[in-house]
Amino acid sequence: LSPGAKMGCFTFIKVMMILFNLAIFLGGGTLLGVGIWVTMDGQSFLDIFGAVSSSVLQVVNVSYFLIVIGSILLVIGFLGCCGAQKESKCLLMMFFSVVLIIFIAEIAAAVVALVYTGLAETLLTAVVTPLLKEKYGVDRSLTHIWNVTMSEVHCCGLNNYTDFTDSYWYQEHETYPEPCSGGGSLPLAHPHLRGCLLQGCFDQILEEIKTNAGVVGGVAAGIAALEIAAMAVSMYLYCELDQK
Repeated sequence: LSPGAKMGCFTFIKVMMILFNLAIFLGGGTLLGVGIWVTMDGQSFLDIFGAVSSSVLQVVNVSYFLIVIGSILLVIGFLGCCGAQKESKCLLMMFFSVVLIIFIAEIAAAVVALVYTGLAETLLTAVVTPLLKEKYGVDRSLTHIWNVTMSEVHCCGLNNYTDFTDSYWYQEHETYPEPCSGGGSLPLAHPHLRGCLLQGCFDQILEEIKTNAGVVGGVAAGIAALEIAAMAVSMYLYCELDQK
């Protein structure tokens, strides 16, 4: 390519890099702002979006998630946008490094999820089952989270309904949690009458993921492609600046 063509290509990619990361920056700022607003004034959020959530606990948990994601997007957008605008090799390398770290973490998480599913179940059983036995019905936050999970996923306990056997809840009420019976009146002395509702949440969630594997895989592949493209563009700009 002629020097003019190379310069035009560099300028085009630079502008695209700025616009792309400006969108990421604004999106991150929006998420961060909403997260902070919900944390500070959860009741107003509930008044406006009451149909979405009826629990302050859920809102607070969501707000922390939004703050973390928003902050990460803000950092990425800032580094990418300013790095391209100021033609700063340092900022571009920082942008590349942050995206690379996130990309590697996602790959590692995917590998662990695929290879160590059985190990994950064993570890979760060792940690969560004793927690259910001791804290369900005692800790309001934990109880609410599990009630919502079991009702929405149509499951009972982590492995199955026996996770609640000899638990604090069972000793106090002499019955299993309501979601375990599907809201019905039949006791769990006849588990065969409530088949699917008595499956453990771990297996049910895994089944949901497998059912929607195509969608999950497509979204993951799209995100990975964007990350690879962002790293390639930032490295291209870095190398061009290095030649200058």
